[in-house]
Amino acid sequence: MKVNNNSNGIGFVGALTIAFIVLKLMKIIDWSWWWVLSPLWISALVVIVVIAVVFLVIWLRG
Repeated sequence: MKVNNNSNGIGFVGALTIAFIVLKLMKIIDWSWWWVLSPLWISALVVIVVIAVVFLVIWLRG
């Protein structure tokens, strides 16, 4: 029996980004575009930090 565990949704970060963009375009929030798009760059930064920590641990263990 084959189990398919694909996730085809946009996810929390994508939904939050879309919500912030809609709120910005409807002039409900008056945030900078940096903050409107912050879910994207913050999640990318977290991924980069995790990858860096993994490589650091692998490098230190020899």
